Amino acid sequence: QVQLVESGGGLVLAGGSLRLYCTASGYSLNYYAVGWFRQVPGKEREFVGAIDRSGGSTYYTDSVKGRFSISRDNTKNTAALYMNSLTPEDPAVYYCAAEYAVDRDWSFKTSPAAYGYWGQGTQVTVSS
Repeated sequence: QVQLVESGGGLVLAGGSLRLYCTASGYSLNYYAVGWFRQVPGKEREFVGAIDRSGGSTYYTDSVKGRFSISRDNTKNTAALYMNSLTPEDPAVYYCAAEYAVDRDWSFKTSPAAYGYWGQGTQVTVSS
């Protein structure tokens, strides 16, 4: 099974940028779609965006469209979340997750339940 580790979180000023990375081990990430989620205390885990197996297609929640982007490098078994124009609404623990996505009829999933593998999360803090 695949293991995921996030990195790159930290403190950033409002309006600033931050990059998060998701590194996979144990299995090739080629077979998995990668999703990014975030969670603040007392709230449910929220879908941020996802990228398909090839990296050719992405999908984002409305609140981050135009500010966040996701990429992946299957040769390095990694994915990344680029966050720009960060606002005080963005702080959270950010998680990457992997969904086994080899079905011909695969489509993007926004529910955490669809993803079978998770990293431990990385904290993003935005100061105003």
